[in-house]
Amino acid sequence: MNTSDYLNKTLTIKIDRPMGSNHPKHGFIYPINYGYVPDTTSGDGEELDCYVLGIYEPIETFTGKCIAIIHRTNDDDDKLILTHENEDFSDEEIRALTNFQERFFESKIIRPSDYIEFNKNIPELSVSNLQSSLNFYKTAGFKVEYDRPENKFAFISLGKIQFMLQEISNNEKWKLAPLTYPFGNGVNFQLEIKNVTKIYNNFKNAHFKIAFDIEENWYRQGSKLLGNKEFLVQDPDGYLLRFSEDLGEKNFVS
Repeated sequence: MNTSDYLNKTLTIKIDRPMGSNHPKHGFIYPINYGYVPDTTSGDGEELDCYVLGIYEPIETFTGKCIAIIHRTNDDDDKLILTHENEDFSDEEIRALTNFQERFFESKIIRPSDYIEFNKNIPELSVSNLQSSLNFYKTAGFKVEYDRPENKFAFISLGKIQFMLQEISNNEKWKLAPLTYPFGNGVNFQLEIKNVTKIYNNFKNAHFKIAFDIEENWYRQGSKLLGNKEFLVQDPDGYLLRFSEDLGEKNFVS
């Protein structure tokens, strides 16, 4: 069985290194429960190892869902991540909780193909025409994570930036007042990306109107200045998007 075949599977494992125990060779303490899947063979010739998250006391066995795999790229020994059936942990949380041991290795986290790590704050934009909006956002490099064509809805992302787009309907329950162009007046979304010039050129070449041209700005935060290379563009409904590339920081001189 390929390691990735365990994703989303419910497994019962044995815990041979419970929370609070010491590593038999290196001496570090296990802050979480660590065990293995019986009757399996991993790349190192031993049973397939597992980290258990969401349990805060030492245990002997555990039955839970495999939500991710830590695939070590410089060591042939993958690790399953198990937790309760309806619980999830972000990649960042998995890294933090397993760093006591995984810091010695290079690795990547593997998720199910349909996995989406949702942000804690995801704006939903009411749009006049979903297809026109998608054409605009795809120009910036956004991709459709999933959609509901029957509802004229799409969930889109660009790196860690996430939006929901919902075409306005006659029975729009979220509509508290008449919408007039430009939508979202008084709000602009700052979207941090890695290559602002590329996205800027994509919009220019597609003949979208730029609200303010690409420029370098420095904003004071206490005794330092935070730099951004940025431009402002309006989507088809007038929502303001400020695409921004981090330029680092420098000392503020008054």
